[in-house]
Amino acid sequence: MSETPLLKERVAAIRAQLHHHAQQYYVLDAPQIPDAEYDKLYQELEAIEAAHPELVTADSPTQRVIGAVLDGFTPVRHVVPMLSIRTETDTTAQGAVEFDTRVRRELKLAEDAPQVDYAAELKFDGLAINLRYEHGELVQAATRGDGETGEDVLQNIRTIKQVPRKLRGCSAAVLEVRGEVYMRRDEFDALNERQRELIAAGAKNEKTFVNPRNAAAGAVRQLDPAMAKKRPLSFFAYGLGEVQGWEVPETHSGMLDALAKMGVPVNEDRAVVQGADGLVAFHERIRELRDSLPFDIDGVVYKVNSRALQQQMGFVSREPRWAVAHKYPAQEQMTRLLGIDIQVGRTGKLTPVAKLEPVFVGGTTVSNATLHNEDETRRKDVRIGDTVIVRRAGDVIPEVVGVVMDRRPEDVGEPFDLYKRLDGKCPVCSSPIEREEGEADWRCTGGITCPAQRKQALLHFASRRMMDIEGLGDKLVDQLVDAGIVRSLPDLYKLGFANLATLERMGDKSAQNLLDGIEKSKSTTLGRFLYSLGIRHVGETTAKDLAKHFGNLDRLMDARLEELLEVNDVGPIVAESVRHFFDQPQHREVVEQLRAAGVHWPDIEGTASDAPRPLLGKTLVLTGSLPTLSRDEAKDLIEAAGGKVSGSVSKKTTYVVAGEEAGSKLDKARELGIAVLDEAGLQALLRGEG
Repeated sequence: MSETPLLKERVAAIRAQLHHHAQQYYVLDAPQIPDAEYDKLYQELEAIEAAHPELVTADSPTQRVIGAVLDGFTPVRHVVPMLSIRTETDTTAQGAVEFDTRVRRELKLAEDAPQVDYAAELKFDGLAINLRYEHGELVQAATRGDGETGEDVLQNIRTIKQVPRKLRGCSAAVLEVRGEVYMRRDEFDALNERQRELIAAGAKNEKTFVNPRNAAAGAVRQLDPAMAKKRPLSFFAYGLGEVQGWEVPETHSGMLDALAKMGVPVNEDRAVVQGADGLVAFHERIRELRDSLPFDIDGVVYKVNSRALQQQMGFVSREPRWAVAHKYPAQEQMTRLLGIDIQVGRTGKLTPVAKLEPVFVGGTTVSNATLHNEDETRRKDVRIGDTVIVRRAGDVIPEVVGVVMDRRPEDVGEPFDLYKRLDGKCPVCSSPIEREEGEADWRCTGGITCPAQRKQALLHFASRRMMDIEGLGDKLVDQLVDAGIVRSLPDLYKLGFANLATLERMGDKSAQNLLDGIEKSKSTTLGRFLYSLGIRHVGETTAKDLAKHFGNLDRLMDARLEELLEVNDVGPIVAESVRHFFDQPQHREVVEQLRAAGVHWPDIEGTASDAPRPLLGKTLVLTGSLPTLSRDEAKDLIEAAGGKVSGSVSKKTTYVVAGEEAGSKLDKARELGIAVLDEAGLQALLRGEG
């Protein structure tokens, strides 16, 4: 017993040293002791804690890994959505100028008004993570997911030594720190070297990784934290999520400075700059530094520095108006074209794909690259056997940008002719191919009958923001289609245990979960249903706009072009695409079969084509869990009825819809005297009874 005080002091001293040296190594990139000395301290701490379990604390460096394998990740609902950021496609200096111009226009600044202050920082090539601290303690870590819901990966994030378990000098009730998990290039090279040694030694289920970003993302999503620990990860913060009980600084740069003082890793290659000239100078400086950085970036990010101005500018769709990602010109390499394949996309688009001698470009090994379409392939005069220039466009999609003519061999192939190459037929289903006047792309006419389109159409239809059929993923769709069980979308609603029992690795529980998900999907919204059909040029926002305008599907299917053009943000291309889709008898037949199978949604009375919508002009806030509606479903219904859904309660809020475990938003509503509804009350409003 007498040893305990001394042991406590020793344990505290070791932990302090380990935290200090981890900060020096992972945050400041300036190690003060050799790795062996760090390991010796760590092992001493492990030995003391093993002999005296009562001394183990949650923030001990030894508690960053829990060895048990998890059954799966727990979904985490982001209180503040993790939104995407717009990418500036012009990679020249003009891209920065255009962003500054848009900002000044949004803020209605006169030409002689002072320049706008911007926070300029790096765009890390990693995986976005939300760290939740409660009273200074790390209690949750979640991936971005779809922006609304991510995965709880706390066990794996604890393996990142530089992520603080406890914030310094901050005891806020809630402080969510957002940032990027990445892998340093030297750590990545060392990891791949270890992997190659394991493979050479005959280890099974081992592989090398193509780039640091993929290795980092894979490590974060490991079910076994002990496996995740084998992949060295790092972290940089760049923003905030939910905040309670902490006064957020007035500027973005001030917020990052405050996080750094709390012990959160914040990259030092950032600056506050003024106006377009400052943005251009920062873009150029980082471009010159890019190759010497110890980690990969795929551009820089500009943000209006003032939080007040950020709030004034707001968002467009799911992107902030006050921020933009500005990428650099993609890297290029030369390689040989071995062949040209034709891929059939979800919408039937036929895309020529270059088969290449593998080449390392844009941070990854590339063996396939898009040729876009027949016209582009002919324009560049790309032929089999040529030496071509490959660019990883946008650091994501590899493309062939040209031919090195002075290396063209004498026996090079003929000019590319897609129709001749395919004999006028789809390479998957043999349906005729066609190309509309003025279009660059050939398309398969088989539609849902084409297996290549069928699989993608099913996956699209079942996706979370469409019909949201849980459990229907790539592998299961492959099995269902390949076995001939599902040939069209309506076939999903004919599935039963007898069908599913024939599939490999399909147990009773999995089968029932899938059937339950399919049954649940029958109740949806018109906007989601339209989006799920995969109509060309119709994304989520356009589908919602069409639903709001026409109110019911029959009215939309029979709408004339001029009526479609009356819809918000619908131009001639979208209107003609919608009209063409519903002019096809096979598409109408699919829709009718889906309705006959029980797929339904509430018609939206009071649309733009007749009377006012029941929630037009009203702002609602959702809090807690509703009995039958998910947060997304409730939001869709409110928006379809003309209402707006806000993430916070204010004097402008019309109603707060509260379910079980409603939090501070309910308290705020009562404080402000705002009407509070349950789900039944919301449904009454949607029916126009409020």
